[in-house]
This record gives sequence, structure tokens and C-alpha cells, in this order.
Amino acid sequence: MYVKVFTDGAARGNPDGPGGYGAVIQYRDGTGKVYEKELSGGFVRTTNNRMELLAVIKALEALNRPCEIDLYSDSSYVIKAFNEHWIEGWQKANWRKGRPNEVKNIDLWQRLLSVAAPHKITWNWVKGHAGHPENERCDRLATSAADGGNLQLDPGIK
Repeated sequence: MYVKVFTDGAARGNPDGPGGYGAVIQYRDGTGKVYEKELSGGFVRTTNNRMELLAVIKALEALNRPCEIDLYSDSSYVIKAFNEHWIEGWQKANWRKGRPNEVKNIDLWQRLLSVAAPHKITWNWVKGHAGHPENERCDRLATSAADGGNLQLDPGIK
């Protein structure tokens, strides 16, 4: 199955303020009918990068079978980690970026690697706040979640 995934994260007062993630999943069935699913959630205290990662994770977790995915994000942090092979280097260096700098958000990077494994993903960067319809939609989902009630605790924030 071929799927398009669009994601965005937001944090107010980054780092360490409220934040949220937003994702849109699109797929077309055998008859040509297009289906969409929106995902979002908010956290009391978090960072923008954590929300960017969580948006991708939540979208991939929503898929119930291996897919071919075009994934779109305005996060250079996420996209370059895969396209420029940062993630492989981090893993080989035991999640270090040179001594003694530990990679941030290891918990989410490991979770992302796990949920990405069954899929064939093409990682696409889009310029944020530049009128890309799905990116703008994800931004609205993420910021609404950050500004909303019922905010969760981010276990990665101490």
C-alpha cells in the first residue's frame, strides 16, 4: 500500500514549554477513493524537536501493515537524520555525536527506528510556513494541540 504522511511539531516557549504534534495520513484504495486520517496530541512541557519526532512516530504507529511511504516534514532534524545518514553514525557511536555529547531524544529516535522498520520510507523535506497545504494543516493541528486542554506529560522531559 502506498501512503503519504505529513507531519509537524510545535512547542511554545521552546524548550520546555507546552507543545504538540500533528500528522495527516493519506491513502487511496483500489477504486481510487482517497482516505485521510488526522492525528494530534499535546504535552505540558516538551521541545519542538521531540514533537517533530513524535508526529512521525504517531503517524507510522497508525499504519496497520507495511507500506511504501512518502513522508513530508519541515523538520531538517528529522529528515537529515535519515537522508544524510546521521542516524547510522549515531548508532555506530553508541548514540554519541563526539565525546562526550550524547544524542538528544534517544528514546524517540529508537522508537522511530522500530516503527519505521517494516516500511519503505522516502524522507522529504518541505519548507515550513510556506503555504504547503498539508504542512500548514499539520502546523494547525500541532499548535492547537499545544494550546489545548488535556495536555499529557512527556516522559522524556525531566
